[in-house]
Parts: sequence; C-alpha cells; structure tokens
Amino acid sequence: MNKIEVRQATKVFGKNPKLGLELLKKGLSKKEIKRKAGLNVGVSDASFHVEAGEIFVIMGLSGSGKSTLVRLLNRLIEPTSGSVLIDGEEITRMNVKDLRRVRRQKISMVFQGFALFPHRTILENTLYGLEIQGIEKNERQKRALEALEQVGLKGYETSMPDQLSGGMQQRVGLARALASGTDILLMDEAFSALDPLIRKEMQDQLLDLQTNMHKTIVFITHDLDEALRIGDRIALMKDGRIVQIGSPEEILINPANDYVEHFVEDVDMSKVITAGHIMSRADAMQVDRGPRVALQLMKDAGLSSLFTVDRSKKFLGVIDADDAAEAVKKGKTCLEIVKPIHPVTVDTLLADLFEDISNASVPLPVVDEQGKLRGLVRRGAIINALAGSYPSLTRSGVKQS
Repeated sequence: MNKIEVRQATKVFGKNPKLGLELLKKGLSKKEIKRKAGLNVGVSDASFHVEAGEIFVIMGLSGSGKSTLVRLLNRLIEPTSGSVLIDGEEITRMNVKDLRRVRRQKISMVFQGFALFPHRTILENTLYGLEIQGIEKNERQKRALEALEQVGLKGYETSMPDQLSGGMQQRVGLARALASGTDILLMDEAFSALDPLIRKEMQDQLLDLQTNMHKTIVFITHDLDEALRIGDRIALMKDGRIVQIGSPEEILINPANDYVEHFVEDVDMSKVITAGHIMSRADAMQVDRGPRVALQLMKDAGLSSLFTVDRSKKFLGVIDADDAAEAVKKGKTCLEIVKPIHPVTVDTLLADLFEDISNASVPLPVVDEQGKLRGLVRRGAIINALAGSYPSLTRSGVKQS
C-alpha cells in the first residue's frame, strides 16, 4: 500500500513561477532558467511513491532539491504544480484545517539542527507535539516517557538540552517524533551534524527501532554510505530532478546514467554484491540416482565432481569422479560417499566469500533459506565482479538431472 504518492511535483522559486513551468516544458535546464528568467527550480516533475513501513531515502548533492522535495510532502513548501497524496488524500488541495489535521495525526519531522527549546527540559521537549495536539497531560507524559526510553534516554527527563551531547539531543528530536504516534517520519539530514561514530550509532538505532515500529520514513541525506546502509529504496536527485529510483543494489549495479555511475564509483562493491548476483547454474543430481548416473552426468558436462541434492532439492554435498567410479567397481547402486561442503546463502556478501572460495577445491554451492541449491559461485565470477564486470547478475536456476 502506498503511504505517500507524489505526482509530477514541481517547485519554482521566484516572482513568476508560471514562467518557470513554461520554460521547463520547453526543455530548459535549471541553470538556463536561472540565467534567462532569474528563477530557481527547486524540484522538477518529481513522481514517486513510498510504501507503508518503507525507509525511502532521497539523496543528492547540495542544491539537488532533496530538502525542498521533503518539505513538499507536508506542504511546508507549496508546490508550484503537481500533487501529493498521504494515505490517498490529496494534501495539495486541502484547506488549512484539514492540512493541520494531517500534519498533527500522520506526519512528524526530525530536523538536522535538533530544534529543541533551550528553556524546556528533555521531557517537556519530547511531549511538546502532544501538547500542541491537545492531548491530556497524563497521556502525553506517559507517551513521552515511553519514547525517551525507546531511544535510550531514560533518566534524562529533567535534564536541559545544553547538558546533552549532540547525539543525545538528536535522540530527543527522534523521541519527540515517536511520541506523536504518527505513521510517517520525515527526516531531513537528521544525522548530518553528528560526528561519524555517533552518526553510525544513530543509524543503527533507527534501524533497530524500525524493526518494531514499522514507520514510513522519508530520509534525506547527501551521504551515499548512509543511504546504502538504511534505505530500502533510494531516489537520487540532480538539479531538482529525480534521476534514478531503486534499491541500493539496483543503483550500484545498474546506474541509470553517467551521473549516477560517477556518484557511486567509489563504493566498495564487495560489500554490496551478493552470491545471488554472481552465481551461475549448478549441475546437480538427486543422490538416489546412483554412481553410474553420476559418472555419465560428469562426463557429459566435462566435470570432475557433481553437487548432490535430495528429492526436495535440498543440498547435501559433492561427489567426485573417483568416488563414483569406486562405487561402480564395488557394485553399489546408490551414492553412499557424499563429501560435505559448506554452502553459502544467496544473500552472502562478496566480501564474505573470499576465505571460503580460497579454501574450496570446487565452486561454492549457493542455497536459499530452505537449504535448496540455487546455483554456484566460481572464482572467476568473483574476480569479474571485483573488476566491475557482472555477467551473471540475473536470476539463475539450477539444472536438475
């Protein structure tokens, strides 16, 4: 279900925004419109949706339009054209009363600068949004205390903001948003003011909280590593336009254009590509087929060994030609000698395959969550992936005999 839907949203700043729209329709760029008409295009023809419970990251360099775009979602900035829907309601057509209702009941915002009241205690800051909503005193205090405990600030209720570190102050901002009970969190560069170590801790805490909260989060950042770490999907912006939307893997592996490719070129791909991306088909046979069938299959495929599975296609191990030939000499009709080999999962990162592949005498078997054989990873595939060539980045099946 789409929690948020944005349809062709555009924001032009200046005295004559309609002229800006006309120039955009004629194909002029943001720079050309600025030079010709003195207008600034903040967002241009943005369309996307955010599903319930998703962390949707909007990222880009300074001036790309990401902060303008997130403010269109709650109409802190009025769009010049286009529409924004929250739970199917078009907020761009709402009157002030209905818009206030949506903001109070459905949307909370966490800012980069903490936005805490210096004269209020941590508890008072946390319950401020509930106070504005007119929530009864005991209820708002109860919810604020619960939110502070969620973010690890139990015991700091009576402290003042200047007594807390930057990271702790940002936790208060997050607690205030959680206490409001809204389904949607808009987080505008929320962790950007923090030092790297605290920033990573806040990312971890957000992910931990999301496991239980299942909020719909729109997260703004200029940091690619942060986007890759927390985002379910990422929208990458340039000059007010969204140039690509996709999962972190899709953006890294299949960049839409040269700009995106340049943007992601310094990412360590070994920490992104998985075994499932580079695996190829695996020749396998059911273990009850017997040693003669195994030898014939190995001969036909030009192999010296073969993966084995049971009737449910669950991976068992590997048999080599010598063992199969010995079983035939002894008159065996089933495979009794199957050497165990530790498989990797489809989601195993490339970086975690290096040791296994270096110690393996055969390609690595790849299994799914049920232990069923999905494919294999060869040394050459790992080398190709590290070199930036991904010939097998498609779904691979398993050849069964």
